[in-house]
Amino acid sequence: MAKQYDVLFRLLLLGDSGVGKTCLLCRFTDNEFHPAHISTIGVDFKMKTIEVDGIKVRIQIWDTAGQERYQTITKQYYRRAQGIFLVYDISSERSYQHIMKWASDVDELAREYGMDFYETSACSNLNIKESFTRLTELVLQAHRKELAGLRATTAPGVPDLAQLEEDEYKPSGAEDSPKACWC
Repeated sequence: MAKQYDVLFRLLLLGDSGVGKTCLLCRFTDNEFHPAHISTIGVDFKMKTIEVDGIKVRIQIWDTAGQERYQTITKQYYRRAQGIFLVYDISSERSYQHIMKWASDVDELAREYGMDFYETSACSNLNIKESFTRLTELVLQAHRKELAGLRATTAPGVPDLAQLEEDEYKPSGAEDSPKACWC
């Protein structure tokens, strides 16, 4: 079966329990909204392919549990993510205040970062596609070298798509590339 995308990126949804991470994910991947939702246990994920600047990007979006008891599990996913969404509930000041704690956790692995701000609503579908697309664009910009290699198929020593994809599934270690952006 032929591959239906050019590159694979992992994105991560972080935030307190009940702020709407799963609702954002379902709205983006399935265009569905379920107002009554059971809290995520541990970590779950969905995938979607989008096209950005002529490049087909397969996005693997990890939905993490916001409860304190799952944070040791959640932190294991930080290193493998190329982009991170920090999610809070606009009607909960406490969830907004906890964003700094989440940002601090992420900052342990990524010292320098830039942030974009999007106010979103899974219920009304406000800025869902735009925010996921923008984060994907930022990840693509951070990985320009790899993308240049994807386009230069005749250059010797340049990894091909299959090799880059194979590398994605290798266990993480010291060879992991730095993660340059999150929002």
